[in-house]
Amino acid sequence: MRWVAGWATLGRHARYRAFACEAQAILMGMKVPLIVLACCAMSIYAQNPTAELLEQIIRIDNSNPPGNEAKLDDLLAAKLKPLGFEIDIIPTPRPGKSHLIARLKGNGSAKPILLASHGDTVGVEREKWSVDAFGAVEKDGYIYGRGAIDFKGGIAVFGEAVMELARNKVPLRRDVIWLVEADEESAPFNTTWLAERAWDKMNCEFALNEGGWTMKQPSGRVRYVSISTADKSSLSLLITARGTSTHSSMPRPDNAIFTLANALARLSHYDTKPTLTASTKQFFLTLARTSEPPMSTYFSDLVNSTDPVRVAKAADEISTNPLLHAIMRNTIAPVLLNAGFRGNVIPGSAQATINMRLIPGTKTQDIVAEIQNVIGDPNVTVEVARPAALPDGTPFPRQPSAAVKESTTDTELYQALARNAGALWNAPVTPYLFQAGTDANAWRSRGVPVYGVYPYPITDDDLSRMHGNDERVPIQSLEEGRKWIYTTLVQVAGSKTK
Repeated sequence: MRWVAGWATLGRHARYRAFACEAQAILMGMKVPLIVLACCAMSIYAQNPTAELLEQIIRIDNSNPPGNEAKLDDLLAAKLKPLGFEIDIIPTPRPGKSHLIARLKGNGSAKPILLASHGDTVGVEREKWSVDAFGAVEKDGYIYGRGAIDFKGGIAVFGEAVMELARNKVPLRRDVIWLVEADEESAPFNTTWLAERAWDKMNCEFALNEGGWTMKQPSGRVRYVSISTADKSSLSLLITARGTSTHSSMPRPDNAIFTLANALARLSHYDTKPTLTASTKQFFLTLARTSEPPMSTYFSDLVNSTDPVRVAKAADEISTNPLLHAIMRNTIAPVLLNAGFRGNVIPGSAQATINMRLIPGTKTQDIVAEIQNVIGDPNVTVEVARPAALPDGTPFPRQPSAAVKESTTDTELYQALARNAGALWNAPVTPYLFQAGTDANAWRSRGVPVYGVYPYPITDDDLSRMHGNDERVPIQSLEEGRKWIYTTLVQVAGSKTK
């Protein structure tokens, strides 16, 4: 009965593979014991343990709210403890929400390195998925599921890399800290909250986080690797239109909903001016070297040309790509609407929440004035939507400071990441301004360099599914990412040899 127990421990997909092997054997006229096939399936699956780990964690629904990160923490702690990791699970005031901090001890001759990865995900529109969003479905060389890219794929890659250090008993000169945090997608108990209470457990020389992209062509060739050294910050603005509240049978010209609609229409036709940071310039010059004409010329013109007509033309052409558009501009995105309360009453006010992602250095008062000027209506006000506290009294997390400095590229961690990525994929590597926000501010605001990667090659199509429907990650890319991160950790955290 021992083989029966072993069969029961196989993952669902490994059992499917065993049955498939058995069917193939029968068709070929072969009689192969099922236990042999089961062992074969285990061997095949062991070739990509990163994929197996990802499937396990996708099946835990960590949609935030509420997050339920503690379920994921328990699963990972059970894997880490037998390998010698010191485990701290930091609870939050919300039941079921916690942070996992796992530490693999070194000899202490250098400060720790930290790998940060968030356990929560955004929610799903289940009816719009072609597969079960929490089923970790394998199809066409991909694993589908919420968080496959953001950021459970990263958890699987980081987790397997640090566990491989332990399994291989790599001598370490610095502690390796792996953090699986809560509330990255939805505040308030994120790393800002955690750092205020447990900084000693997070303190490090440098940190690795989500951020830059490893982008590949449909052919499979990696075009470039970007490592983010700064994040855009998030700012929510409340756009409020006011009018006269009255009976719906007697509409007036000062209708608040129409006024708000006109204001949003003006914003929809407006684009902020391009603003290029030093890392964005370097990123675009990298794209200039790896692109075909005329795009190569546009990237070069945007950075180097002094002709305003050529610069404007380049900006317009580059902006047709949503990712590139977001990197070089403060972006404007309506996300919430609130108007009316009865079907026969014209409301006296209507509101929209606008989420803006700001390039570092942008001043809040300047962007508020810019949006107010674009709307150009005295019946519409623009203000920062920033509650002082959540309904339960929990203080709302502080906004990232515009004064937070971009992480330098001269550290041992950045250099190792760039060197190993270039060797693995034979592709150029560039620093990068991440177009969204992450939890990196908890470290950067304290002077700790943070570098962001989504550690697996993906296509534009894969990227478009992030936070959307049918999110997926290539299975082969997961193993490539694990190799990248493991090799980097050995070089950066391993004991130096003569």
